Amino acid sequence: MPAGTLRVSGLNAGYGRTVIVEEVDLLVPAGQRLSIIGRNGMGKTTLLATLMGLTTHHSGTIEIDGASIEKASATRRAAAGLGYVPQTRDVFKTLTVEENLVSGLKGHPKSNIERAYEMFPRLKERRRNLGWQLSGGEQQMLATARALLGEPSILLLDEPLEGLAPVICQELTAAFGELAASGKMTIILVEQHVKNALAFADEVLVMERGRIVWSGPSRVIAEDTSLIDKYVGVSSLH
Repeated sequence: MPAGTLRVSGLNAGYGRTVIVEEVDLLVPAGQRLSIIGRNGMGKTTLLATLMGLTTHHSGTIEIDGASIEKASATRRAAAGLGYVPQTRDVFKTLTVEENLVSGLKGHPKSNIERAYEMFPRLKERRRNLGWQLSGGEQQMLATARALLGEPSILLLDEPLEGLAPVICQELTAAFGELAASGKMTIILVEQHVKNALAFADEVLVMERGRIVWSGPSRVIAEDTSLIDKYVGVSSLH
């Protein structure tokens, strides 16, 4: 089985006794670009957090490349190939950009940091700045670059463009496109901006009340605005 294959079966999870993600089944082949869309509060973020081991697992299985990880810690899941960029970014505010990047190496050579700078030249310009001195968009770049330094086979991105200036969105979108085009990484994107989500992805899942209510090629839902209006909201493509 190629590295970067994710299989989820009968997954139920949430916080404490509260179940938010219900009976989720999905198969994401290695190298695929998958977008998860839906209205706010429908379980998209919880699903990514569950894949990373940050919620309460109630039942079901999660496999990476055929190996079960649903009982593994977040650290073990990262070692198995998961990279995660949460909506909150979670950069170390009192460390420099470069120190933040070093923390993401996970045993890989420090020379790999130059690859991050090639992808995000803005970070190289600010490599001596502290985390709190960066704009929201720059923090998003840093969080993404740090996750990539761990060389994940599967990258989970939770609303990476939310609230960012258009020029930063363009830089990040270009970087994600470059990663996807390489075919060496499976990318799962949660994105509120439906137009961006459909343009990026090969396949799309729609979530409603913690369940997957539609799945298929992005081109199909892009051509059927009635599906978007039903599950996401009127005029979500604009």
